[in-house]
Amino acid sequence: MAKFRYRMQSILDIKLKMETQAKQEFAMTKLALDEEEQKLEALYLRKREYEAQAAKLLQGGLCVQDIRDNKTALLRMDEYIKEQKVRVQIAQAAVERARQKLQQVMQERKTQETLREKAFEEFMQEENRKESKEIDELTSYTYGQKAGEA
Repeated sequence: MAKFRYRMQSILDIKLKMETQAKQEFAMTKLALDEEEQKLEALYLRKREYEAQAAKLLQGGLCVQDIRDNKTALLRMDEYIKEQKVRVQIAQAAVERARQKLQQVMQERKTQETLREKAFEEFMQEENRKESKEIDELTSYTYGQKAGEA
């Protein structure tokens, strides 16, 4: 039996490598998004701490400078949170682009695998036809030999 060789195997190999790269890129962008979201959560936590501190400052003895500093810190935290939200949105967009690229590369790889499977099926059918033909020829030869002896 002949050995099956897929003539576009190099293309399939390249598609597999591209898929691996796309998976790595997606994982990296997802990790970056997670980091940005963690930073945002940390900023929210810090803001809550400043708000709690503001409540304590207003309950205790009134120190105007501490209250102003706290208010300034709260305003700055709001700015930081806005900036971080933008970074999170940018990271989300990068993740979405990486996901779409991965999806496209996976689809291309699956297409190549389907083509390979079809080529293999055709190869097997051709091999079966050849084997059948050889068996028929052998049977005809054997029958012809027996008929000639009789």
